[in-house]
Amino acid sequence: MLKQRPFLIETLTAIGLIVAPFVLPHLGFAPNTVNRILVWGLFGLGFDILFGFTGLLSFGQSAFYGTGGFVAAYLLTRAGFGNVLGALIIGTIAAAATGYLIGLIALRRTGIYFAMITVAIAEVFFFVEFNPLSDFTGGENGLPGVPTPSFNLGFTTLHFTNGWSLYQFIALCYFIGVVIALRIVRSPVGAILSAIRDNPLRATAVGHNIHGYKLTAFVIAAAYAGFAGGLLGVLQAFMPPDAFTFDTSGQLVMQTAIGGRGTLFGPLVGATVWLFLQDFLQSALGLGAAWKLVLGVVFVLLVCFLRGGIIGGLADLYRLVSGGRQQTDAELEQAAADDAEATPQLAPAPMQAKAVEHPAYSGPILKASGLTKRYGGLVANSDIDFSVNQGELRGIIGPNGAGKSTFFKMLTCEIPPTSGQIVFEGRDITGLKVTEVCQLGLTKSYQVNQLFTGLTVRQNLTIAALAELRGKFRLDLFRTLAGVKGLTEQVEHTLALVNLTRRADTPVSELAYGEKRRLEIGLALATSPRLLLLDEPLAGMSPRERVETVKLLKSIARGRTMIIIDHDMDSLFELVERVTVLQEGKVLVTGTPEEIKTNAAVQEAYLGGVHGEIAA
Repeated sequence: MLKQRPFLIETLTAIGLIVAPFVLPHLGFAPNTVNRILVWGLFGLGFDILFGFTGLLSFGQSAFYGTGGFVAAYLLTRAGFGNVLGALIIGTIAAAATGYLIGLIALRRTGIYFAMITVAIAEVFFFVEFNPLSDFTGGENGLPGVPTPSFNLGFTTLHFTNGWSLYQFIALCYFIGVVIALRIVRSPVGAILSAIRDNPLRATAVGHNIHGYKLTAFVIAAAYAGFAGGLLGVLQAFMPPDAFTFDTSGQLVMQTAIGGRGTLFGPLVGATVWLFLQDFLQSALGLGAAWKLVLGVVFVLLVCFLRGGIIGGLADLYRLVSGGRQQTDAELEQAAADDAEATPQLAPAPMQAKAVEHPAYSGPILKASGLTKRYGGLVANSDIDFSVNQGELRGIIGPNGAGKSTFFKMLTCEIPPTSGQIVFEGRDITGLKVTEVCQLGLTKSYQVNQLFTGLTVRQNLTIAALAELRGKFRLDLFRTLAGVKGLTEQVEHTLALVNLTRRADTPVSELAYGEKRRLEIGLALATSPRLLLLDEPLAGMSPRERVETVKLLKSIARGRTMIIIDHDMDSLFELVERVTVLQEGKVLVTGTPEEIKTNAAVQEAYLGGVHGEIAA
C-alpha cells in the first residue's frame, strides 16, 4: 500500500490537523487541551522510535524534555534572544547533544539495567535543575514570560498568540515531526532499528553495528523531546520545573502503551485519552486528585485486553472484519510442499562476492592455529589446527559435547579464543567482533533459528542484505529502501536460492519449521559471504524436509566455500568433500567421507567399536 500511495499517511495527517479545530470543540475539547495533546504527541514520536521501533524502554525522557525546554525558555526570557523558532531549534540541539552523551553511558547495558540507568539520569537532572542550576532555570519557580511565536513576512506579520491561533503553529510543528519520523522509520536505518528490537543478536551477526544504531535512536528521541519541551514553554508562557520529574517520563510511557507502540501515532492517541479523561474526571465528575486512580484502572484494563494498544486493537478488529486470518498448520505444510516441489533443478548463479580491500591471498581461505577455549577449569576446545581451501565443502562431525558449536563460535568471533590464532584470507581476525568478520565475508547460520520473528521473510532478508550493501553503520535516515542500489535484486536472488519466493511477504511467525530453517540459511546467504558456516542446518527436520534441504544445500554450494556441522552423517557425507572429526574438543581425524566411514578411531568415538553402522 505504501509503495502505491507513499504519501497517504502524511496526507491523512494533514487533513486531520486541518479539520480538528472545526470538529473537536463539538466533542468537548478545549483548544488548550488540543495543543497539549499535540505537544505530548510530538514528544511521543521520538520516544516511539526508541521504544516501539528499537525496543529500548527509557524512563529518562524527562531529562531531555526539560533540557530542550529550559534552554529555549532561558534564551527567550533571560538572554534576550527574540526568535522563538530559533530558540526551539537551539533547545532541540542541546537536548540531542545531551542525549548523545547520556546514550554513551546508558547503552552500555541492556534490558532492565538500561531502564534503571535512565531513571537514575532523570533524577540527576531533576536535582541539578532545582539546585546547582536554579539561577538559570528558576528552580521551583520555573521560567515565566516565554513569548509566543510571530513571523514577519514583509507585507504582514503572523502572530500565534493562544488557543486556536497557537494551534496552527503547534499543528505545523507536529506535522513536520510526523513527516520526519515517517521518513526515518521507512529508511534503511528504520528497518535496522526494527531488526534490533526483534533480535539484536542476529542483527549483529549479519553485520550491523547495533550500538551505533541504538545510539542514533536515543539521540533522535532526545531531539524530539527537546523540541516538545520548548513548545511546552511556548504553550504555557512559562517553563515549569515539573518537566524534569519522573512523572513526566512515566506519563509518556503510559500514553504510548495506551495508544499503541510502534505506530508513531500511538502516543498521540494515548495523550488524547489521557488528557481528555483527566479534564473530564476532574471537572465534569469533580473527582479532584482521585482522577489518577480511575485513569490507572483504565490503563491496566487497556494493557490487559489490548496488548497492542488502541491502534493495535483497531488493526486487529479491521483484520477480523475484513476476513483476514492466519493460515492453518495444514495450509502451512501444503505451502511448504508446494515450494519444495517448485525447487529448481539449477539454482541461480551465486551472488558476487564482496571486494577484498587487501591483496589477493592464495593460501587457505581460513586457517586456525592452536585454537583453545577454556571456561575456568573446563576445556571446550584444545589446540585445534584447522584449515579450509577456497571453494572447499568441509564437514565437521563429532559426538555431543565434542566442542563443535564452540569451535564455530570462535571461527566467527562470537566468542574469543583463550589462545590461538584465526586467519581469514590472510588477515588475522583473532579478537575482532562478529560484526566486523561478517563485513569481511565470513558468516554463519545458527543451530537454533535466529530470525526476526516480527518481520516478513522479505524484510528479514532485507536486513541482512543492507549490511552487505551499506556497511556496518550508515546514517542514511532520509533515504528510502528502494534507493539502496542492488537491494531489491539481492533480496529476490536470495529468495530464489532458498525457495521462498512465494512466501516473501509472509510473517516469519506463520512459516512452517522447514521454511524457517531455509530462511535461517538465507539470512547468511544474503550477506554475500565468501565463507559460509552452517551449524546443523538439518536439525529438527522431518525426513521429507531433510531430503529437500539437502537438495537446497547442494544447489547453493556451487561456487561457494562452506563448512557444515551436522549429526546426520549420511546427508553430510553426501554433501561435503572432506570431513573433520572432533572428539573431546580436539581434532581426531580429517579425511574424505569414505575414509571417515571406515576409520576405526571414528567408529570407536561414535559407537564404541561397533564398526558396521557408521560404514552403512
